[in-house]
Amino acid sequence: QTNMSVMNEDMAALKAYVQGPSTQNKSDETVLMYITHSNLKTKFSEIRFDRHMTIDSVKTKLMSVCGSSSSAMHLILLDCNGRQVADMYENQRMLGFYSPEDGFTIHVVDLDPHSLSKGGGLEDISLVQKYEISEEDYEKREDSYRKYKERMLAADPNWTLQTEMKRRKDPSYMPPEKITDTEHMADLAANIKVGDRCKVFPGDRRGEVKYVGKIEAIGLGYWVGVQYDEPVGKNDGSVKGSRFFECPPSYGGFLRPDKVTCGDFPELGLDDLEDEL
Repeated sequence: QTNMSVMNEDMAALKAYVQGPSTQNKSDETVLMYITHSNLKTKFSEIRFDRHMTIDSVKTKLMSVCGSSSSAMHLILLDCNGRQVADMYENQRMLGFYSPEDGFTIHVVDLDPHSLSKGGGLEDISLVQKYEISEEDYEKREDSYRKYKERMLAADPNWTLQTEMKRRKDPSYMPPEKITDTEHMADLAANIKVGDRCKVFPGDRRGEVKYVGKIEAIGLGYWVGVQYDEPVGKNDGSVKGSRFFECPPSYGGFLRPDKVTCGDFPELGLDDLEDEL
């Protein structure tokens, strides 16, 4: 045996050791090979081929893999080290004639100068021509979202897309009343103090009260800022560009006072979590 053959056998053995036994039933007549393409950066995962397939049949199968026309393909067989084994230019030869092995690569050279894959045409989406419409033409359309929104707002000035989607899921859904009272929930907020331990509804999330007061940027009335014991929040103590307390990202949250219950709610330990399970 030549040194190259020994190396190929060693590579195949190493590959088999790393991958372990195949979960697929594979006969001795089939071979698993990688596919590369002259115009594509992608290296396709192992594709199954029958050794009795003609090279013409191999090209036909590769059309669905890489998108090139079979008549424009030139196939080169590479070993596990990327070295050329054979130039598979005879279409009527069987694949097995070239002694392919598992882990080898079929490199597809696309000879079509006008191929869709040339210049990244099948991988770079920035090259795909986008449909564009002028503002004037869009305004003329009666089936656009803009016209739909205008009709819905004319019928209901408080209409929102979010409300519409919720009503489609639940016809009985009623949106919460718009809050106009600047002292909304002031009575509940008066019983909550910074530093209080608390649990939050929904989910019984535990934490510590870090802020009690108004935040007009998210709604009139009173809000409670909570630093959770675990990263189950939505912010780091800031909202709408303003900071109200300091905490790590995803540990902070702002809620209405009726969602916060203060009391003896220590941070849960592993034993507590096991008891809950």
